[in-house]
Amino acid sequence: MAKEEKARGKKEQLKGKAKETIGRVVGNERLIAEGKAEKRKGSARQAKEKGKDTFKG
Repeated sequence: MAKEEKARGKKEQLKGKAKETIGRVVGNERLIAEGKAEKRKGSARQAKEKGKDTFKG
């Protein structure tokens, strides 16, 4: 399950980076903000799962 959550976090990071990049290209501030938020959410999810792994083993 932890691997699935880590993968989900990475997917959110990549999707957020894409949104942010597209937002910058077209000059859409809302899209840039959404992308940044999604990247942070993915990073937080991965950090949470890494923390769980540390305390498991």
